[in-house]
Amino acid sequence: MGWALALHGGAGDVPRTLPPESREPRLAALRRCLDLGAAALRDGRSALDVVELVVRELEDCPHFNAGRGSVLTASGTVEMEACVMEGATLRCGAVSGLSTVANAVSLARLVMEKTPHIYLAFDGAEAFAREQGVETKDPSHFITEHNIERLRQAKEANRVQIDYTQPMKGPQQAPQGTPAPADDNSQTGTVGCVAVDAAGNLATATSTGGLVNKMAGRIGDTPVVGAGTYANALCAVSATGKGEEIIRYTVARDVAALMEHRGMPLRDAAARVVAGAPRGAVGLVAVSAGGEVCMAHNTTALFRACATEDGHEEVGIWTDADADGESVSVAL
Repeated sequence: MGWALALHGGAGDVPRTLPPESREPRLAALRRCLDLGAAALRDGRSALDVVELVVRELEDCPHFNAGRGSVLTASGTVEMEACVMEGATLRCGAVSGLSTVANAVSLARLVMEKTPHIYLAFDGAEAFAREQGVETKDPSHFITEHNIERLRQAKEANRVQIDYTQPMKGPQQAPQGTPAPADDNSQTGTVGCVAVDAAGNLATATSTGGLVNKMAGRIGDTPVVGAGTYANALCAVSATGKGEEIIRYTVARDVAALMEHRGMPLRDAAARVVAGAPRGAVGLVAVSAGGEVCMAHNTTALFRACATEDGHEEVGIWTDADADGESVSVAL
C-alpha cells in the first residue's frame, strides 16, 4: 500500500465547544506537519527521518505540550522527554528531564545512534546534549505565559492535569471528577508521529512536557519503550493520554503483540488495546508495514492527522464513539 504516516497532538477531554481561536491553530499546525511529512516520504526520506522531522516541528509549536509549549512541574520548571524507535532493527533512544534542549526528539535519536544505551535523563542527558552540540535554549524559552497561568490554576485546585484537562476555577473548589469548564485557551497535548516509508521501514517518535503540576522528577509513558512508544517489523505506535495508565497497560507494545502473536490486523489490535484501558486514558496513532493507518482513542478527543500514498488524508479532533465507547478512525 506504499508509504503512510500519522501524527497526534494529544488526547483528552476536549469539549466540542472548544472556541476557534483554540482549535484552529492546532489543526493548522497538524495540517502543516502532515504536509511536511508526506512531502518527505514522497521524496524518498526514511521513516526514521520523517518522524523526527515532524516531531521537531510539533515541538517548536507552542500550542502543544512538547518543546516550546511544555507544561510546568510543581516547581515551575520544564522537564521534557522524548523517544524514537526504528521497527526493523528495534533500535531506540529516549531522554527525560530536559530543561534546555530545543528538540528533545533529536537528542533521543542521538542517544540511539551515538551511545551504547537506550535512555539518558536529567543532568546526564543535558551533558550529552552539550557534548553533541545540539541546539539549547535558556530554560525560560520554554516557559510560556499560558503555562504559567495553567500551573497557577492547577495549584489552586490541587490537581495534577493531563493533556487537555480544563483548568479549574478557584482554590480547592474542584474535586476529582467534577465537570470541567469549557473555556480554557491554554490547552496543550503531547505530540507524536509514526511512519512507514516506501521500502516498508517503520519508525515512531513521541515527545512531551508531561503533566501540569507534576512532581519534579516524574517520568511518564512517552520515553518508556513499549508504553508510549514502540515499533517493530509489523507496526509503529505512538500513544498519548494518562501516562501512568499507558505504562500499566503497556499500550504501544500490546498493539504490536496482538499483531505478532494473535495475527490481528492493525485496526483490530489497536481497538482492543484502547478498549481494554481505563476509559478516558488513551489515544494512539499507528501504522503497519503494509501502509495501513489507525488512530484510536477512548478519550473525548484526539488531535490527529494522517496521510497515505494512495491519497487518503484526514485531520480531526473528535470521532463519534461506537457502542463500546472507544473511537477508531482508520485508513485502509
